[in-house]
Amino acid sequence: MTRRSRSPRTRSQQVTHQVRSQIDRRLPFFDLLDDDAISRLEAQVDWIIQDIGIAFRDDPEALALWREQTGVRIDGDIVRAPADWIREICSNAPSQFTQLARNPERSVTIGNRHQVFAPIYGAPFVRDLEKGRRYGDLESFQDLVRLTYLSPALHHGGFVTCEPCDVPVSKRHLDMLFTHMTLSDKPHLGAITEMSRAQDSVDMAEIIFGQDTMENNCVIMGNVNTNSPLLVDKVVTQAVRVYCGRGQGIVVVPFILSGAMGPVSTAASVAQAVAEAMMVCAYSQLVRSGAPFVLGNFLSSMSLKSGAPTFGMPEPVISNYAIGQLARRLGLPLRCGGSLTAAKIEDAQAAYESADSMHSTMLAGAHFVLHAAGWLEGGLCTGFEKLIMDADRLGAYQKVLDQGLEVSDEAFARDAYEEVGPGGHFLGSAHTMRNYQNAFYEPRLSDSENVESWEEGGALDMRARAHQRWKKMLKEYEAPPIDLALKAELEAFVTRRKSELPDAWY
Repeated sequence: MTRRSRSPRTRSQQVTHQVRSQIDRRLPFFDLLDDDAISRLEAQVDWIIQDIGIAFRDDPEALALWREQTGVRIDGDIVRAPADWIREICSNAPSQFTQLARNPERSVTIGNRHQVFAPIYGAPFVRDLEKGRRYGDLESFQDLVRLTYLSPALHHGGFVTCEPCDVPVSKRHLDMLFTHMTLSDKPHLGAITEMSRAQDSVDMAEIIFGQDTMENNCVIMGNVNTNSPLLVDKVVTQAVRVYCGRGQGIVVVPFILSGAMGPVSTAASVAQAVAEAMMVCAYSQLVRSGAPFVLGNFLSSMSLKSGAPTFGMPEPVISNYAIGQLARRLGLPLRCGGSLTAAKIEDAQAAYESADSMHSTMLAGAHFVLHAAGWLEGGLCTGFEKLIMDADRLGAYQKVLDQGLEVSDEAFARDAYEEVGPGGHFLGSAHTMRNYQNAFYEPRLSDSENVESWEEGGALDMRARAHQRWKKMLKEYEAPPIDLALKAELEAFVTRRKSELPDAWY
């Protein structure tokens, strides 16, 4: 489908408030592993790739591409290849790339020292203080997209912020794409669950950006999971062909519950995740060399009594650090972690588990962080209050990451010491007056006032304050400007495709 190129939006058409589209990291990466541990992990990765192999199942076209490669051994659908050759092919993927947004000020750079936060992905349920827990619907999905757009510390829209379960499965991706493209102007992901839905995502992105821009830039990505252990199904390989075949990005994430989809060993599961992702990365580069690729890791421990996944535990925290080092050695952008918890509501369990998970994600250097806000119930539920609470803390993480400790002449404040004598105070000094507006991060939801003031304000806990805040945000929401002809073209595409698709609910 040929599209004309689109002209960049003029400043008058863009959101006027200050936008920081991603984190430009100053904080050093936290390298947990010494050289010997790294060497042993990489040897395990190479052993899996060369001797154990990865199955590419139910997609003859994927196996045919592997058969064309010298040195590849195929037994049924299991692909084995020389590990040094796989590493060489993976090096063709860029270590850094930019995903364009409809609003150029919101484009994000992923890789190297840049980090991007996106909300929860894939929850079938939603929860808030007013309506409780329920299946997600299109109205909730649209509100979550609006809230993500209004949250400065969320740089990317993700895609399935919740499942709109009141729309047929066969058609809901169209409503979701249209929502992201019109109610927000941040970058977002596309559909992957079926090849035609991935194609619809790419086609609608082409309407927004035009063929020429899309040919030379990443404007949309797909996010897929390998079917661990050691299995890549056609959902993954077909999505790779659709997205990478057009030069667009793919995020590939082995989802491993240690003890179920991987051995009950963090080291083994980390190596397995890297091996699975590297094989898909190599496949993506065989499809189109230079296509953007993000190596993912979603490793969780589990309760060996119930089989339930656990989050914020020491094992996945350590895996974040390890996968960060391995991804940097490969030169590939990384996706891992997030504000993860098994808690059902925004309680102390949610706070502790989310903080431990997100802090290790930050230090490990994940470049693209899906699930950074809104995650509850092990990913089954999107919490409206949780989204707002997490986003509030993400702003603090951003300051740690991209500002660090300033050691300029202004930061040392020598003139303030000359102005204020022993036993005095700095509240009214010239240095304080110059810097007070930006000196400290001010969380929107934390209450630091005395108890009397808190009681006079209704003695609201953070959940109640978050509820008030997202209600106020939606009341004040204004959609970002969009060219009416462009919106009409998107609407026509959605209408046509819905007319071509039968309703299907599974």
